[in-house]
Amino acid sequence: MAEPKAHELTKYEKTRVLGARALQIAMDAPLLKKIEKSKLEKLNYDPMEIAKVEFENDVLPITVKQPMPAKKSVKIKKTAEPKNKDKEIIEKEIEEEKEIAEEGEIMELANPRDEEGEGTESGKGEIE
Repeated sequence: MAEPKAHELTKYEKTRVLGARALQIAMDAPLLKKIEKSKLEKLNYDPMEIAKVEFENDVLPITVKQPMPAKKSVKIKKTAEPKNKDKEIIEKEIEEEKEIAEEGEIMELANPRDEEGEGTESGKGEIE
């Protein structure tokens, strides 16, 4: 299958451009190409046909970007991290857990039995 040249549009791009321009013409956009009234009548004032005439005369100010894939390969080097970092992380986690436990003792952890009577008027702890 032959690849399109850089300046040629694929059939999908051409269709998209023609459709966009036909929509503009249908919404009363000014014509970019002077077309005689007899030719317009022959085209039956069809926005798609008018867009095709403008496209064939290269007067459309619509551009299409065709991104091309970069043929580069990047090699990523794997670096071995020292295992000492794992030990440091574990030690930090243990210290944080100790701090949390100490703060919990200071704040007095909530006891489920203490909370049973709260929240209801009857004091039974049941939800009605």
